[in-house]
Amino acid sequence: YQCQQHTVENTQPYITISNMKLAILTTLITAASAFVTPGARAPTKTFLRAEEEAAAADDEVPEFRGAMEIAALTASINNPVFDSEEISRTLPHRYPFLLVDKVIEYEAGKRAVGLKAITANEPQFTGHFPDRPIMPGVLQVEALAQLAGIVCLKSADDPGAVFFFAGADRIKWKRPVVPGEILVMEVEILRFRRGLAKATGKGYVNGELAIEVGSMTFALAK
Repeated sequence: YQCQQHTVENTQPYITISNMKLAILTTLITAASAFVTPGARAPTKTFLRAEEEAAAADDEVPEFRGAMEIAALTASINNPVFDSEEISRTLPHRYPFLLVDKVIEYEAGKRAVGLKAITANEPQFTGHFPDRPIMPGVLQVEALAQLAGIVCLKSADDPGAVFFFAGADRIKWKRPVVPGEILVMEVEILRFRRGLAKATGKGYVNGELAIEVGSMTFALAK
């Protein structure tokens, strides 16, 4: 009897502590469930159906639009301010080193937007690189300098004049430029006097920044 009484007496505190732990745990679970948002619950059939429909939409083949609709997308760049012939009358460069095809926007003496279409038959791609053609970064800088040269030569009324690179700083390349793409360039003339010009420029492909030149300096030949 004493042994049984001893067992009962020792068990009661254990049962009391266990009950207390269970009560605390139940309170914590109840409190935590109050912070569960409806969106965190198991997905419903409606939610799963919406996900399936979205996945099916991603797998759909794009509608065939045809040449006329696609050609209309390029209408804004097919009416340039300066075409290739006018550019050739302004710059002294010639193929294969004339790197501005069109000037789309132009603000006299200040800035311009120009295009350079990258084609696989350009000679630099025979060696840069044969199995992975990429427009050399230095040619991208040169293209921006030529666009800046157009702005300066037009404002100086000195077509055909030769200008020399004097420096380029803070150049960053963000992505490769490859055949089949169009490099859309923008330059701004920061200073131009006494035959010395300082400009900044950027180039984009498909809306993505490809090259950025913080500063480029060049001088008109005397």
